[in-house]
Amino acid sequence: MSKPIVAVVGRPNVGKSTLVNRLAERREAIVHGSRGVTRDRSYHETDWNGRAFVLVDTGGIESVHSKDTFAPRIREQALMACAEADVIVFVVDGTVGVTDEDEEVARVVRRSKKPAFLVVNKVDDPSNELATWDFYQLGVGEPMPISAGHGHGTGDLLDEVVAALPPEPDEEETVDEDTLAVAIIGRPNVGKSSLTNRLVGHNRSIVSDVAGTTRDAVDVVVEHDGARFRLVDTAGMRKRSQVHEDVEYYSMVRGLMAMDEADVCLLVVDASVGVTEQDQKLATMAVERGCGLVLCLNKWDLVDTEQHREEVQMSVDRRLAHASWVPVVRISALTGRACMRVLDAAKRAGEARASRVQTSKLNALLDEIRSSGHTITKGNRRLKLNYATQPATCPPVFAFFCNAPDLVDDNFERFIENRLRERIDLEGTPIRLKFRRKE
Repeated sequence: MSKPIVAVVGRPNVGKSTLVNRLAERREAIVHGSRGVTRDRSYHETDWNGRAFVLVDTGGIESVHSKDTFAPRIREQALMACAEADVIVFVVDGTVGVTDEDEEVARVVRRSKKPAFLVVNKVDDPSNELATWDFYQLGVGEPMPISAGHGHGTGDLLDEVVAALPPEPDEEETVDEDTLAVAIIGRPNVGKSSLTNRLVGHNRSIVSDVAGTTRDAVDVVVEHDGARFRLVDTAGMRKRSQVHEDVEYYSMVRGLMAMDEADVCLLVVDASVGVTEQDQKLATMAVERGCGLVLCLNKWDLVDTEQHREEVQMSVDRRLAHASWVPVVRISALTGRACMRVLDAAKRAGEARASRVQTSKLNALLDEIRSSGHTITKGNRRLKLNYATQPATCPPVFAFFCNAPDLVDDNFERFIENRLRERIDLEGTPIRLKFRRKE
């Protein structure tokens, strides 16, 4: 049984993300003074008094007549959060009073028929009863004064929320350790959210032609051919010199955090443009973090000539020469072309990343290398590889014990890595080579 869900809803800029961070005791939701920072719904696991649940931060629900380009889709995401929630926390601003938008959100909450708590935020003095009096007219129960910024009243709110959650199952829930964490990364506007929605099967993320639509890292669990994947749709990452807004900076940080926690990264590239320098940097960042990597050439339907296809392949060969082991999947998130092959490639990369090679197989390979006579000499010194083993996985680490580790250079490391990849299926995963002195 999955953890119960608590959706935090309200109009824009009432402090929903601040409250989520306070309740989750982590600064995961992006907080900024600008209106409409949160767009997609984001999930944050927490617990209170031993009861675990998931907080869902949503975008501000605006009037249906709003001129904001994203307002209808933000509203859709918030409504979906209400539909899947077990409990709803409705946040209003105690310094402003009741607005038309508050009344519209209240109608949404009442129609949901879910247990709901009306929270009056930004009340620094909890004893001020007049601060909540006007909000009774919303018809969503008794208003609870809190200050998400200072933490006043949040403990009482959590007590009430936990009491309203569905009963815990009799049997303790088992954690599925087989779920593969997959981060979907790439530059802005290359189709990451479109790919996420295509893999999930519904509009999990807001999709727009406007670069920078996704801001929070949005995650969802999907199943494919008996395997479970936790997909994390990240915000597009540009060069740091081009990041000028605070919101975009924090979005980039969330994307980097998602990469840190991922088993495999799906690098989505605009095939009509080819692999760019920024794509190359993102691939390097994933490799440095030890993530498996799959290259997704999206918008392949726009590559309609043989010459264009050759140019794209040349960009792949040139920019990813340092990671020739990365599998390439040509897809179209718009039409659905080959999209599910992405999950197959991610699964294989995850398996390779977690694989362990028998020591006997490694040393048989080492015997072949010694027999070939390929080694390094410097003056009177000659490198001798004695034996090899694999001390770690995720990513695979291979340790080679030798007489003079200081003789090993980059060319020799590449030679050893190529021989390993020829004999062992390590497609989609980086590897680490360690050369140690034999005591």
